[in-house]
Amino acid sequence: MSYQIKDSPYWKAKREIKRKYDHSSEVYDALYRDEQEAKIRTALSALENIHMEKLDLVLDVGCGTGLLFRHIIERADLLVGLDMSRNLLRKASIKTSSKAALILADADHMPFAEGSFGIVFAVTLLQNMPDMNVTLQEISRVARESAVIIATGLKKSFGKRGFLTLLREAGLEIVNAKADDHLLGYVAVCRKR
Repeated sequence: MSYQIKDSPYWKAKREIKRKYDHSSEVYDALYRDEQEAKIRTALSALENIHMEKLDLVLDVGCGTGLLFRHIIERADLLVGLDMSRNLLRKASIKTSSKAALILADADHMPFAEGSFGIVFAVTLLQNMPDMNVTLQEISRVARESAVIIATGLKKSFGKRGFLTLLREAGLEIVNAKADDHLLGYVAVCRKR
């Protein structure tokens, strides 16, 4: 698949995803907040078991309306929220502080130097991407060596084994994986190898 041709299936899928989230921005929190919050709480609980340095630079890839922000903003020196939907970022801007920055960009082509972030969140992102391997490679690129990467995947899109295999094949070491019955998705806490 060619990622350079603007009318390729890859870019058509990207435009459709952007359109979907731009249109749903007004109702996003009403539709998805409870499930997203449950995944975030599960991820942060799993993260507590990992001894980490202070959270200096944190990236929320596919940040949507910024539901993660209130959970982590006080622990981070800087939280960067990245999304390709301008309308979702407008909603997220209400939840930011001076310790947060919002970036309008594509998760597969992030405007950051290699090894920029000590922790990366990708909550309900992967199943929306046309090539999840490209997305995971880009997340790994912007993560520091031994960074913590938290990824979730919807159960309707992945079997648990397939989800974990995808993460391992991307070069991530799975530290903790949760598939609680009350969640619609899997939550994996990983380290970049």
